[in-house]
Amino acid sequence: MIKKLTSLFCIVLLLAGAAVASGVIPPKEEHRQQETVFASGDTLYFWYTDDSLTEYLTNVSASYYEESGNHVIPVLQSGLEYLETINTLSVHPTEDSPPMPDLYVISNDSLEKAYLAGLAAEIDDGGNVCNTDTFPQTALDAVTYQEKYVAYPFYYETSAFLYNKTYMEEGEHQVPRTIDDILAFAETYDAPEQVEAVFKWVVSDIFYNYYFTGNYMVVGGEAGDDPGQIDIDNDKTRECLMIYQNLNQFFSIDTKEVTYDTVLQDFIDGKIVMTVATTGAVARLEEAKASGAFPYEYGITVMPDLTASLKGRSLSVTNGIVINGYSEKAEIANDFVIFLTKNHAEGLYDHTGKIASRYGIQYENRNVAEFMDEYENSISMPKLLGTGNYWVQLEICFSRAWKGENVEELLSELAAQIKRQIV
Repeated sequence: MIKKLTSLFCIVLLLAGAAVASGVIPPKEEHRQQETVFASGDTLYFWYTDDSLTEYLTNVSASYYEESGNHVIPVLQSGLEYLETINTLSVHPTEDSPPMPDLYVISNDSLEKAYLAGLAAEIDDGGNVCNTDTFPQTALDAVTYQEKYVAYPFYYETSAFLYNKTYMEEGEHQVPRTIDDILAFAETYDAPEQVEAVFKWVVSDIFYNYYFTGNYMVVGGEAGDDPGQIDIDNDKTRECLMIYQNLNQFFSIDTKEVTYDTVLQDFIDGKIVMTVATTGAVARLEEAKASGAFPYEYGITVMPDLTASLKGRSLSVTNGIVINGYSEKAEIANDFVIFLTKNHAEGLYDHTGKIASRYGIQYENRNVAEFMDEYENSISMPKLLGTGNYWVQLEICFSRAWKGENVEELLSELAAQIKRQIV
């Protein structure tokens, strides 16, 4: 009973501390309260921007206090000027400034900027966590900068192939393994009356389109940090983008009308047989099944290749936990992150809906685990500062290709622009 009361008290203190650090309490009063509440042990401030992590981080922090006696205060922050705020508090603190974060969550594409600003220290992997027994190589590449690990992989986002298993089984069809298979399926499928499209996806969003060219379009290499590895316009990317362009003849999709929400809702309503979905689709589909709005079985698998000889490769974003290079408590911060990633990754999905980047987690719903197969084969967003608008430009390139513009000219233009930015 004493242990339970202690845990409850810790959670209350952590929530209070999070409110303090977020600026709810004036800074001077904040410091006095911290000195009173946390009279023993060290205190770490852990910043993040996604509110869905709050309960999970609070519980893990309470467990860490029980084990170590050190306090970790999760601090929810706005995503606007997030890294800039961390830099200001770390480099130019004032007497009235709130405490800087000792560690924080950030997406892998911002790691070069963080490292060069001194805000991301090379990690001290005393727990031997960052290895291919614990994480897929994709996750390790995502947190690598100049051959150094500058973050711990935390959770990821990627896209995979979602299909109506009921429709497939009723027609005794195999799950397509290539885009050619999808086209063959569309030609012969005897669709139920409610089906409006065999294959429909968000063609206006590069996150769902990238896999068409992802295996052959090189921007920064596997770690996304090498300006000498840029290869956007080549024979393979031209061929792949032309395949994407030709799909407009088979699947007429209005880029202005289709959004991810409308596509997923159409899938729930039984109007679509196949689509491209991100990790949050599982929870939404299970909710629809529970309410009776989705009276089908579904399956998730890796994205199909384009043809037997042209491979696809999805885009992924890995959110990592960074140790602030200005923190004087890096050793304790490392210890906490190892504690979180080794001992408490199992509860991440159930509490937040986010899928941990590490191996070895058993999910009640097998479809959640299927995303890991796609993540393993994915390519991370590059970290190079010069590619900051790359995704916007690439999305424009795909949009223009979908409307029928010359593929060779589009890729040549894109490649020239990105090379100018990096040089």
